[in-house]
Amino acid sequence: MELAGRLRSAGFKVTPQRLAVYNMLSHTKAHPNADTIYKELQPLYPTMSLATVYKALSILCDLGLAQELNVGEDAFRYDADTSHHPHVRCTKCGRVDDVPALKTDGVYQEVTKETGYALTDHQIYFFGVCPECQEKQHAHAVH
Repeated sequence: MELAGRLRSAGFKVTPQRLAVYNMLSHTKAHPNADTIYKELQPLYPTMSLATVYKALSILCDLGLAQELNVGEDAFRYDADTSHHPHVRCTKCGRVDDVPALKTDGVYQEVTKETGYALTDHQIYFFGVCPECQEKQHAHAVH
């Protein structure tokens, strides 16, 4: 079902801003936070507030169309890819990337077995220095 239909059937108004937030999220791999989304959409929707962006993100997450990522920063980041996949964040520049090839099913079952918890969700984060920052460090060290 398309976004407008999903919003309507869940009792939410279909607004250009909500459609724009989802559209931006679904066409980026950058895992932006609400502020980044707001700044990007502001020129197109000058009357839109940051609160509107937060509300749209909250609705998208509730409908299962986006996921909230807590990668240890002040603000949550968002991803329109709602499949369970790990993320990696650069501790220097803050960039966040997907870790697509990692199979996490075994870990999920292992945690259930070891703890007795009936798991309802999981998110896996890795932290390190991205290739670009490593390159900068290396170039800086050479001079």
